[in-house]
Amino acid sequence: MNVRHRIAALIAVGALALTGCGGTTADGTAPPADPAAATTTPAPPGTAATDDPAASTDPVAESHDFTVDTLDGSRFDGSSLAGRPAVLWFWAPWCSTCLGQAERVNALAADYADDATVLGVAGLDGEPAMRDFVELAKLSGFAQLSDEQGVVWKKFGITAQSTFVVLDSAGAVVARGHVDVDELPATLDRLLAD
Repeated sequence: MNVRHRIAALIAVGALALTGCGGTTADGTAPPADPAAATTTPAPPGTAATDDPAASTDPVAESHDFTVDTLDGSRFDGSSLAGRPAVLWFWAPWCSTCLGQAERVNALAADYADDATVLGVAGLDGEPAMRDFVELAKLSGFAQLSDEQGVVWKKFGITAQSTFVVLDSAGAVVARGHVDVDELPATLDRLLAD
């Protein structure tokens, strides 16, 4: 193995370690990984979901500007997120970290059903694998988007699975990154107290 191959292998292993998940996608290929994704940090309050200032004259409203299918076959309009805090959970069906978070995300969705929206955003694989994950993880009581094309992932600048984005009731991103699910209730409680 030449030096270039060794370096490429080390980068690939490091990227997988940083994203917290391993394995392969349903088609047997390695999952996409981006080492920069592991360095995500909470967004300052009031910042937009996009880093492109030319993307919209009202970047907060832009965070609600999407429509995609759900895994149960209905359409989800991002504008339905307006008016209350929201937690978007970006997951991939082959992600062991995501599977480990599923029970706590289910509980979060149930605990805050009257006050905030919890939304699963599945990506990085096909719908059959996404549906299998929902069944295996016993996800219920909150919508799971089928984002095969990465529309919502791109809108929020997500490059790796097991990432959370928290929006305030106006749609501003108040937190983003790889967080402990158990920390999300405190974030939602602060938003609901404002």
